Amino acid sequence: MRFDRRSGVFLHVTSLPGPHGIGDLGRGARTFLDWLADAAQSYWQFCPVGPTASVHGDSPYQAYSAFAGNPLLVSLDRLVDAGYLDEADLEPVPSFPAHDVEYDRVREYKTETLRLAAERFHADADDADREAFAAFRERESTWLDDYTLFMALRTRYDGAWTSWPEPVRTREPDALVTHREELADEVAYREFVQFVFDRQWRSMREYASERGIDLVGDLPIYVALDSADVWANPEAFDLTDDHEPAAVAGVPPNPGDEGQRWGNPVYDWDALSETGYDWWLARLERLLELVDVTRIDHFKGFDEYWAIPADAESPAAGEWRDAPGEDFFETVEAELGELPFVVEDLGFLDQGLVDLRERFDFPSMRVPHYADWCREGDMYQPMHYPENSVGYTSTHDTNTLVGYYDALPPRQRDCLEYNIGADGSEIHWSMIEAVWRSDAVLVFTTMQDVLGLDKHARFNRPGTALGNWTWRCTDEAFEDDTAARLARVTDEHIRN
Repeated sequence: MRFDRRSGVFLHVTSLPGPHGIGDLGRGARTFLDWLADAAQSYWQFCPVGPTASVHGDSPYQAYSAFAGNPLLVSLDRLVDAGYLDEADLEPVPSFPAHDVEYDRVREYKTETLRLAAERFHADADDADREAFAAFRERESTWLDDYTLFMALRTRYDGAWTSWPEPVRTREPDALVTHREELADEVAYREFVQFVFDRQWRSMREYASERGIDLVGDLPIYVALDSADVWANPEAFDLTDDHEPAAVAGVPPNPGDEGQRWGNPVYDWDALSETGYDWWLARLERLLELVDVTRIDHFKGFDEYWAIPADAESPAAGEWRDAPGEDFFETVEAELGELPFVVEDLGFLDQGLVDLRERFDFPSMRVPHYADWCREGDMYQPMHYPENSVGYTSTHDTNTLVGYYDALPPRQRDCLEYNIGADGSEIHWSMIEAVWRSDAVLVFTTMQDVLGLDKHARFNRPGTALGNWTWRCTDEAFEDDTAARLARVTDEHIRN
């Protein structure tokens, strides 16, 4: 897919303002979309929006499903508008902090309210809503049936599926039928939540489209072990006969680090290939129903991947294994058509990755945090971004631009200022202009960088389990003056 010269802003949905402790698909999302339109932006980028788990620190990259939506993102206000709740049902609203998400408190409050809405819906929904619900269940049954039963079973057995009794852990048909009957009310609740998530998301996407804004989603290559995906599709993963991972994902050691052991099960690509990558096609088809463009996380894993024996703690115990690469993307293209993908290719930029990326003409990522500012021609300096790339001021995984700049050694800081023509007084705007000025066909900044926030607004620190994914902004972030300034920069560099 060939992209036009455009720009956008990254802000995860959880970071939006709102009254219920977390960003959601209600008023805050529309306020942000209005601001993006005023700022002459074409894209809104965010992290994956699947159902997160407290045991994983509510990381959007360790979800219970690669298909389902996060219940915490459902707007309670829009459920009031739909008639499933009354205003009084939302009271009392706990005293949530304005700038941070306290996930456990939000989950307790919203789950109770969502259960009430589900009860009202199943008891009193009108014929039109019942028909829409039935149509949703039929349309999405290939993943919805497994996901809703998985979550109901998780509630009954209070833990990961790998510790469930064997008949349901190994999906014996009679056990699944029995449990689905016994857990019918819980399954119905889970179906309702996914129905309203889907309805609210599509409404928000239509609102964005009316304002000329496309949504940029995120595709993590791996899924969590404790997910409906692995439980329902064990043949797609490299598991033992006992349905335990034989190998897990990670990255090998580099000079100066010990590598990373992520713990996600790796794929059985031979088995997937024999099915024509059916599971992957279904996953991508669902994602592309919700977004317009997708960032592929850890693109290297489609060329080759680092597989660590499951019983090994050290990433160094792993090995590189071949992935299907070209055959996979040719199959996806043949089945789904044009591929609206950009790829995260940071960290392991070898020839195999480059060849695969160039074979399909996917734009690659460029982030100034990786630059040596005193080295001429460094590929991460904005003036050297190639046209077929996506330039960022920072990402969800890096420090904010101001935090990064503050931590630079003096010589690197001097070289940075020299290279982008800045005096450091408004380094965030200087970098936005430098990235917008570049040849990169797509460019993004984060809301934190637009606001000039320092390291305290960092969204995620890779390799750490706690204290991430919590930052939020308030309505005051979406000022007219800031939108006008970003619009001027965008217009000057012909990105709208």
